[in-house]
Amino acid sequence: MTDKNTQTSPGDSAKEVIVADIGGTNARFAIAKVLNGKVLSIDNETILKTADYATLQLAWDAFGQKIGRALPKAASMAIACPIRGDILKFSNSPWIIRPALLADQLDLDEVILINDFEAVAHAAAHSDGSYLKHIFGPKRKEKPTGVTTIVGPGTGLGVASLIFDEDSYRVIPSEGGHITYAPCDHIDISILRYLKQHYRRVSAERIISGPGLGNIYDALAASAGLAVSHHSDSNLWDSALKGTDHLAAAALERFCLNMGTICADIALVHLANRVIISGGIGQLLADYLPQSGFGERFVDKGRFERMLAQVPVELLTYPQPGLLGAAAAYAVKHTK
Repeated sequence: MTDKNTQTSPGDSAKEVIVADIGGTNARFAIAKVLNGKVLSIDNETILKTADYATLQLAWDAFGQKIGRALPKAASMAIACPIRGDILKFSNSPWIIRPALLADQLDLDEVILINDFEAVAHAAAHSDGSYLKHIFGPKRKEKPTGVTTIVGPGTGLGVASLIFDEDSYRVIPSEGGHITYAPCDHIDISILRYLKQHYRRVSAERIISGPGLGNIYDALAASAGLAVSHHSDSNLWDSALKGTDHLAAAALERFCLNMGTICADIALVHLANRVIISGGIGQLLADYLPQSGFGERFVDKGRFERMLAQVPVELLTYPQPGLLGAAAAYAVKHTK
């Protein structure tokens, strides 16, 4: 967190805010302190399984009980779905959030809701160099300017853009992970053909996500005439990274190739000066990605090859970027 240069004056006092990162599988909560547009600290981090609680309100109460203290009356929440309409629904959880009722349900004076990858972009803006690992391209030395593309494979594929303007920044959320998958060679085409038998439409996140490795694995098996299929995404990732299953290792290399293609596609759309990778799968690939075919595919854009070769690609290693991002969003909006 970039709190080292926070300027305070006599009478300044930090404000406490509940921060939450709500996904389909986990609900993460913490207490943040913010001051003058900066995040000073994040404490009492708690991770709850959404399947263990019927509603957000029950999980919220459980968080309060676990930390054993009165909760602040302000909250900032990152939600894994588009923040639009009167009802927010998750793709892989029965939880439903009604924004207009949320403050009363949770006994809050104020609450802000942002998309989960909008939060990741805020986290990237507030992270110092110690939380950014170089993956590909030139090592960045200057202060970031212009557009940074944020891409993150996890349960799905998150995309956002981060725009720096002198001493301030803006975040533009998106659903860029749902762009149509574009194969680049005959193996990619065979993967697309296989997946078209199972999905009406094949989006980028059918390939670049936690479940995406399994889709690639099954497609490669089918193309080779092998009667095998994966049964657990977590076990498959473990086998692929350890190299104990040769087909899983081949699927992982194909995953990285396609990740390079998709990151470059989005960087071109944004005309980005930098790409930051986040998400749970990004963390798994921190050491593997720089040695893979990611960089080869990232620059494989014909007339724009030279331009993309000058775009640094970094990995955000902050352990809970959703919580930091929710805190940063609140800090920027309410305490500057």
